[in-house]
Amino acid sequence: MSGWSEHTGIAVGLPIDNIDTDQLIPARFMSQPRSDGYGDFLFYDVRRESNGELDPEFVLHKQTSATVLIAGRNFGIGSSREAAAYALLDAGFCVVVASSFGDIFAANAVNNGLLPAQVESHTIHELQQFVGSDAVPCTISLLDSTLSIGVNTFPFTLDESWQKKLISGWDDIDLTLAESKRIEDFRTRYFEGAPWALPSPNTANEHG
Repeated sequence: MSGWSEHTGIAVGLPIDNIDTDQLIPARFMSQPRSDGYGDFLFYDVRRESNGELDPEFVLHKQTSATVLIAGRNFGIGSSREAAAYALLDAGFCVVVASSFGDIFAANAVNNGLLPAQVESHTIHELQQFVGSDAVPCTISLLDSTLSIGVNTFPFTLDESWQKKLISGWDDIDLTLAESKRIEDFRTRYFEGAPWALPSPNTANEHG
């Protein structure tokens, strides 16, 4: 996974609250191989009429080059399927902006290089008004946690460890490995002060 610190792309608005992971990618597509890509399944049912035909007015049909999604609140709630992040990434998105996120979705997103940019409720409404039904150029900076549209700049909230993971292209394992020296130093200091806590060399044999 490649890291990034700044992204310039096209933002589109999807002002819908409580988008859950089953709306992002319905469960019936979960058996598809990841290597085939999940982009075609993104919002599969949401983007269709009741008769199954594609809704020509759905924003992602009109703006096919979008990379930044301006959503509502409670984005990514529901089941913990990581494929929800895959579907967004495979469809070309690298940023989702919302006033709140499902916790597991947000963690999955970061581990796959997708930014869940959390903004204040009043900010999301302002952004939705700026974007409307158009495609609007914007720039996102991870270095100072800002989103810029035209002359307007909006801050977003991002955990420091998530910022490091996105910039470096790391997942949880990479983040832990980056702290290997500190972990080993702690282990050494701990057992110097509490040598009795070390397992006995014979313990494995006694229980083998």
